[in-house]
Amino acid sequence: MNICIIGAGYVGLTTAAVLAELGHEVHCIDHDEWKIRLLNNGEVPFYEPGLEELIAKNDNYLTFSGRWDDIKRAAVVVICVGTPPRPDGGTDLRYIEAVLDRLATTIKSYKTIVTKSTVPPGTNEWMRAELIRKGVKPQLFRIVSNPEFLREGSAVYDMFHPDKIVVGLEPDDDQSLAVMQAVYAGINAPYLTTSLTGAELIKYAANAFLATKISFINEMARICDAFAVDVNDIARGIGLDPRIGPHFLRAGLGYGGSCFPKDIKALEHAARSRQVEPHLLKAVQTINATQLDVCFQKLNEQLAPLTDKKIAVLGISFKPNTDDTRFSPAEALIRRLSENGCTVAAYDPKATLSEPLTRVTQVQSVHEAIQGADGLVIATDWDEFRTLDWGQVKAAMNGTLVFDGRNCLDRHAVEQSGLRYMGVGRP
Repeated sequence: MNICIIGAGYVGLTTAAVLAELGHEVHCIDHDEWKIRLLNNGEVPFYEPGLEELIAKNDNYLTFSGRWDDIKRAAVVVICVGTPPRPDGGTDLRYIEAVLDRLATTIKSYKTIVTKSTVPPGTNEWMRAELIRKGVKPQLFRIVSNPEFLREGSAVYDMFHPDKIVVGLEPDDDQSLAVMQAVYAGINAPYLTTSLTGAELIKYAANAFLATKISFINEMARICDAFAVDVNDIARGIGLDPRIGPHFLRAGLGYGGSCFPKDIKALEHAARSRQVEPHLLKAVQTINATQLDVCFQKLNEQLAPLTDKKIAVLGISFKPNTDDTRFSPAEALIRRLSENGCTVAAYDPKATLSEPLTRVTQVQSVHEAIQGADGLVIATDWDEFRTLDWGQVKAAMNGTLVFDGRNCLDRHAVEQSGLRYMGVGRP
């Protein structure tokens, strides 16, 4: 099939590369000329394991440009543009609107228009009405809601091995499911068909539930601290219950990234627009917003006064295997330490601080970060941080405190080296 992807971000590029691997002819459009130049030079503008190699492997099936005319020969158009948050918590749909303006002047033959961007409930129905209002004949297109469930850091794997493929259809659409099955031919996963708005809400519900598990275990960690109980024991105990499962039950600094914070606020905003008060969603966000305070207070209690202390912070990205720092708890902690007079040496294998910070230096290695440090913080659980030689760490540091802000370390190994271990909910 000839497929056009609009948007060359995490979702757009991963989708483009995988569909090319499946044998489709894929053209990816983006308005960012710098990004297109990079891609045409064989480079990916962000770090995602395996993506650059997959794009290079399928360069005969992939093209990148800013030419909207390439939509004309595509049978399927996949929208993967950003939907950033507005100040009121709603979703900014300006990029969706810009795509609709372009489509309205380009569609001359039948298109299946697939929305992969995360959009508020009711958006796909509005998109259909907008295209008709702009003069596109209804018989020339169908709108399909096909939300993505890709994890940054393992997006390529997730695209090849989804646990489901959600397809939202218009009420009288009896042909688009077959189109989507042809698009994903070669990928083995169950199809879940629903309405356009049902598909939109499945995406929001999934992210909201996962964020709820994170906030739940972080609140349990606070309770565990009060009763001198290890929260990891609690997580293992409830994780063995098949009704709960073990995933997203590691206490730490809280969630971040481009999806969870934005999507939960958007779902809260959408609920309120229909006079539904989302009490649980509010609590999830409150716990996450205050988790950094809890962790900072732990550090302050152990190292007070923090002023003029040198703190090594390992991790800047919001999670491992990505260079994304959007809403990163690690970067937020670095900023808080800086504001409280600490000298911070920050290191991350891939990510870069999003802005210069007073008394903060980004260094090029773990060894450089820990030299003379009064305390060490694991802020992102990269694999290389889990396997450090703690004897060497002890020798390089000035102090002895290791704060495991992701509860990812072997506590016994840390303490055996003569260092003091402090976790989240691990007295």
